[in-house]
Amino acid sequence: MPIYEYKCTRCNRQFEVTQKITDALLTECSSCGGELKKLITNTSFVLKGSGWYVSDYPSADRKKAMETEKPVTKGKDSPSDKTASKDTQSAKKTDTQKKEAAKA
Repeated sequence: MPIYEYKCTRCNRQFEVTQKITDALLTECSSCGGELKKLITNTSFVLKGSGWYVSDYPSADRKKAMETEKPVTKGKDSPSDKTASKDTQSAKKTDTQKKEAAKA
């Protein structure tokens, strides 16, 4: 059964009540007789176990996408780290040159 939270508009008393969904809302405070307002609060509902995430039961399209996202392992034909670092250094230089040109 859901737990509903109420607050009295007169005495500011705040309390929780376990009610069926089909039960009528409470309207009168049991302490002072003031009007009650039902509060909207966060739920304590937690999804546990498998089956709740996209990655638990991927579709065929999702499986294909996950396979293409995997990092490529280095083989004999892949460029060496030296070449990659040179490309990175030249890219940094061009970024720096663009920033200096923009300042001028």
